[in-house]
Amino acid sequence: MNKRFLQIGIYLLLLPFIVKAQGENPLFADPTILYYDGVYYLYGTNGANSNNGFTAYTSKDLTNWKPAGKVLLPGQSFGTKGFWAPQVFRYKGRFYMAYTANEHIAIATADSPLGPFRQKAIKPLDAATRMIDPFVFFDGGKVYLYHVRLQEGNRIFVAELNRALDTIVEATAKECIHAGTGWENTAAAQWSVTEGPTVFKRGAVYYMLYSANDFRNPDYAVGYALSHSPLGPWMKFAGNPVISRTLTGANGSGHGDLFEDKAGKWWYVFHTHNSNEKVAPRKTALIELHFNKKNNELSADPKTFRFLNSKE
Repeated sequence: MNKRFLQIGIYLLLLPFIVKAQGENPLFADPTILYYDGVYYLYGTNGANSNNGFTAYTSKDLTNWKPAGKVLLPGQSFGTKGFWAPQVFRYKGRFYMAYTANEHIAIATADSPLGPFRQKAIKPLDAATRMIDPFVFFDGGKVYLYHVRLQEGNRIFVAELNRALDTIVEATAKECIHAGTGWENTAAAQWSVTEGPTVFKRGAVYYMLYSANDFRNPDYAVGYALSHSPLGPWMKFAGNPVISRTLTGANGSGHGDLFEDKAGKWWYVFHTHNSNEKVAPRKTALIELHFNKKNNELSADPKTFRFLNSKE
């Protein structure tokens, strides 16, 4: 046998193992990362398997990720389908997961970041309309739930939660942001979209990171708005979007969450389309964020953009 053909044959036989050794993307949409006790925990929407609850990955260096199994299962907490956009946080010594299922929002608890996240009473938060994309924010002794209400488009709202995190104070509900023109609705869709809110505070200024456009649109991207109150009003940054396919080179760059690493750097974890031709399964990525103290502007560093890899 020709030596070259023999080498090619061996390479083809080994190719699956080579690809596996190099790592595979977790393929989470709407990802979030919790850093706790020296470990990074990654959660997100499981794409085609989004009716099966949530799984997680772990890493100690943000580079090497290992699958950690299922952390929330249908039947142990609210929902039968459409498990989307989780947020995991620590509160009063326990771990909480706020998430979407059946186009409602629920909050489950666990003793570990790896779950199992459960509810004693299996039910969603009571709401006047369908809601998705929860983000729980603590400030000034109050608890706020930022979320998306599906009414006249995907609109970002805020409302107070009670201290037990099981009831929305509906009288406090207030719209924060909805899509306008330009980068937020490049297809001029009748049902416009803003979603995926992340809220944080630096000094006296509140920031809201959010995504706009339909997630299937290549122009799906991330912008931010500023406020001096958790209830708004919110002023959108004139230089939006700050994360987009123009910056990353990847279509559909959006819908993620902010976290601080062990070195004190701030990162945004988000998803992109699978390729220029395919939306799904979406890929999970990271980019570092920088803050300008003089004018409170936020920017993403394109040199730090990278996809996550996992190793079995």
